[in-house]
Amino acid sequence: MSEFTNVTVVKKANVYFGGLVSSRTIQFADGSSKTLGFMLPGEYTFNTGDKELMEILDGDLEVLLPGSDVWQKVVGGESFDVPANAAFSLKINTPTDYCCSFIK
Repeated sequence: MSEFTNVTVVKKANVYFGGLVSSRTIQFADGSSKTLGFMLPGEYTFNTGDKELMEILDGDLEVLLPGSDVWQKVVGGESFDVPANAAFSLKINTPTDYCCSFIK
């Protein structure tokens, strides 16, 4: 899906790591939400509340998922799942555009 219709967009940006990672929250009529964001090169660790589906729209990164000691390469057009209540680390190699879906 390349676009979303009938959504509410939260105007205030979510800004992390001094502005190197930012996103906007979109909310759907069914109560679900996603963030659309952009990450500049660097290394970052995030914590989850809900389970997440991270769709990489464009870019090149490596992810270290909970319970693994192996970094997995992910490029534009690919995705990965992160369990709820967990931490995961990213190495962003090139500017990366993403969509994160929160799964309740």
